[in-house]
Amino acid sequence: MQLGANLPKIGSYNRAVVLETIQASDGISRVQIAARTRLTAQTVSVIVRRLLEEGLVVEDGSVPSSGGKPRTILRVDPGAGYAVGVHFDPQEISCVLADLAGRPVARSHLAVRTALSPEAVIRQMARAARRILREAGVPDGKVLGVGLACPGPLDGDGVMVSPPRLPAWDQVPIKRLLCEHTRFPVTVDNDATAAAIGERWAGTARTTPSFAYLYLGTGIGGGIFLDNQVYRGRSMNAAEFGHITVEPDGPECYCGNRGCVEALCCPSAIEAALGVPHAAACAAAARGEPAAREVIERVARRLADAAVSVVNMLDIDLLVLGGPALREVGEIYREVIAQAVTDRALARRLHAVRVETSPIAADAAAIGAASLVFHATYAPRLRTTLLGG
Repeated sequence: MQLGANLPKIGSYNRAVVLETIQASDGISRVQIAARTRLTAQTVSVIVRRLLEEGLVVEDGSVPSSGGKPRTILRVDPGAGYAVGVHFDPQEISCVLADLAGRPVARSHLAVRTALSPEAVIRQMARAARRILREAGVPDGKVLGVGLACPGPLDGDGVMVSPPRLPAWDQVPIKRLLCEHTRFPVTVDNDATAAAIGERWAGTARTTPSFAYLYLGTGIGGGIFLDNQVYRGRSMNAAEFGHITVEPDGPECYCGNRGCVEALCCPSAIEAALGVPHAAACAAAARGEPAAREVIERVARRLADAAVSVVNMLDIDLLVLGGPALREVGEIYREVIAQAVTDRALARRLHAVRVETSPIAADAAAIGAASLVFHATYAPRLRTTLLGG
């Protein structure tokens, strides 16, 4: 949890800290909020009263206290707001409707027709978003916005810049177009960072200050939280873990380097090694078939090499694995990576680094896309608050 600051000029920051503390807990009292945030009891009381008035938080029972009256338990009201998360993958559009607790209320998936123009595909996304709201019976007034997770690179205005697997999408203003077609505000980020934000809002990293997220989808990417803040980098395209070199003499990668994690470990590389679709290869490995198992374990070792570099560079508490390419083989990857981090991380004698598979791995980017909206609306961002942004 982040610490509050007893300064009037950052009252909005303190409000966000309190709301995040309530959201990350499974029920919490005002006394506990004050202890965790180091805000005064009076400050917490004032903020909680406002959150109750706004309908974002509800009182939900009580627990005994050590002397005095029982302590009232506070929880975020899941139905206070919703967000639609859209994940645009080169092969599929995934759509999730999530409540304020980050829980998926509804899901949908549709294939991307490669012959369509970018604007036609964006209209598909908008129709999917509208359809999921209509079918769930959620009125527009309850919708905080649409979050979009898509392949990078992206510029600060949500324009796609030469995405390597989507050559026809260079300079497509995907954020603006989706906003026009849905008539909702749109928050956009690359799919891996979105997945990391989803993990922070609704997954296993809700109370972890610093963690890295290794995302395995059509490509391989990542997201980083450092001291409770998402780190995007100078051009908002940080954590390209897929382009860490792990075999200097390995195959050429589309980025221009050789032996990148992505060139060796992405689903298409596994398909090329075994001559079968990625899903079939993973299923065979999970059954213990020797050839498939050998390839998947080799991929896991290369991912582990990159993971050790990430852990050494960032000195994090947690490494989360997620994304659709984990299906069937997530535990194989987790075991190999966890062992490598335990044995090889530089600070291993000072602290342990947990390696976990995301509980929302299958729809990580879509849930993350919805969480982009909640994060942009409610997450504490001290620097932005102090600068008036």
